[in-house]
Amino acid sequence: MVIGQWFKGTRTVTKILLHQNGFKLGIWLFGIIGVSLVVAGVYPTVYTNQEDLIGFAITMENPAMNAMLGPNYPIDKYTVGAAFANEMLLFTAIAVAVMNSLFVSSSTRNDEESGRLEYIRALPVGRLSYLAASGIIVLLANGLLFLILSVGLTIISASGMSLEASLLYGALLGTCGLFFAGLTVFIAQLADTARNTSMFSIGLVIVLYLIRAIGDVGNEMLALISPLGWVVRTQVFVTNTWWPVINLLVGSGVLLIAALYLNHKRDIDTGLIPSYKGKDKASAFLKTPVGLIWHLEKNILIGWTVMLLLISAAFGAILGDLETYFADVEFIEGFFSKEAGAVLLEQFIVLLMEILSILTAIAVTSIVFKLKKEEKQQRIEHYYSRSVSRNKILFTYYRISLLFSCVIQFVIALGLYLAANQSLAAGLEWSVAFQGAFIYVPALWFILALATFLLGVWPKGSSFVWMYIALTLTVVYLGGLIDFPEWLNQLSVFYFIPKVPIETINWTELEMLIGGTVLLTVLGFIGYNRRDFKN
Repeated sequence: MVIGQWFKGTRTVTKILLHQNGFKLGIWLFGIIGVSLVVAGVYPTVYTNQEDLIGFAITMENPAMNAMLGPNYPIDKYTVGAAFANEMLLFTAIAVAVMNSLFVSSSTRNDEESGRLEYIRALPVGRLSYLAASGIIVLLANGLLFLILSVGLTIISASGMSLEASLLYGALLGTCGLFFAGLTVFIAQLADTARNTSMFSIGLVIVLYLIRAIGDVGNEMLALISPLGWVVRTQVFVTNTWWPVINLLVGSGVLLIAALYLNHKRDIDTGLIPSYKGKDKASAFLKTPVGLIWHLEKNILIGWTVMLLLISAAFGAILGDLETYFADVEFIEGFFSKEAGAVLLEQFIVLLMEILSILTAIAVTSIVFKLKKEEKQQRIEHYYSRSVSRNKILFTYYRISLLFSCVIQFVIALGLYLAANQSLAAGLEWSVAFQGAFIYVPALWFILALATFLLGVWPKGSSFVWMYIALTLTVVYLGGLIDFPEWLNQLSVFYFIPKVPIETINWTELEMLIGGTVLLTVLGFIGYNRRDFKN
């Protein structure tokens, strides 16, 4: 067969996939580019002189910040651009990686399992046209990201933000997206299901982040194993080193070529790594709704739990170095201590717990939305063709999510507590870790209730929850830097959660939050019982 025939009809398939995924990708790009340019525009007003920049640079010069954000820039070469990249580059790269991983997973294995790929292949198109079309859209999305960010940063033109540096920043994020898209499409050829494709691809992003974090604290060679380690070694806006961009491009090309070859070899709706053989007979537990849902979702829940345990333990292990560092530098305490009686260690723990709790929200919300996926792929009929009520099924998903919100928060606190007690000379109080983690449970339940409400009342608008979580992360992470309007801060449910142990608990606000959670949950259940299902 002529190779060109394998890609026949790629243009038409590209239009179909763009129509199907264009809006979601547009939201992702708008959020990533918008936040990046807004923050870049604010930095020159925050750091108005070199003294301010040096103060910020000193606060970044410690193992905890290196683990979270990557290695610091040389203090004598610090610019506004360097401060921006130091705080924003790594987390933005992670967001770009997740965007590409989710899109590729959806347009490959998800479309296979839903039957859309079979419909397309029934038309006169080549065997590799669907995968090639996904690749074209990935190129377009990351190309737009590169172009708009580069132009925007050049226009802002703060100190250090030269044309070359702005092009490098945009190219870093664009090629990072291409690399993780290539990694996901390669995993899609190996994994046996779409569920495992998504789990392994997102899991790898977190694992590579952890490898980079450990390497950045004490092992340069280990950090270079991770592509995220390459990203933070460009010294963008200072020395502007381009080799990481070349590495990411070459890596994405190799992964894509390997994926195309494997895709040509494997059968539709199967993975090259076969599924393990299950039991001949289902257990009594598996025959119950709880047992079936647990069987389907346990790998994702266990994966999230283990990864968040590792992240919390990794940061707990370096708290001793953080305390030692700021104990000897009075300026750092003065720079960070905006709350009465607060010290850097406490503020760092609060920020860490907030970010990890937002990750927990993503994990537990995704479980409830699995019910939407079952409905979309018309498997929900298998539930309700039997004597099972809608309330029972929805409540099963809901209570598993509720339970795991507590389990994951406990694991986060445990990991931080155990590791911190090995690194801190005076140890970490049990209450600081566990109260700091569990104080966010009401916020997690509120987000879960919001997801349930949209699932029951407005399922097409369920993506709003992910936008809401993204808003919450932006406010939490950048709230100390950007003076957001009060109304914007109050849109985030995390705004109403006290920063334990720095602040005292306002029980009235928490009670109102729980009341809103109950109301949204009840309305969600009522709506789910009354609405029609997607055909």
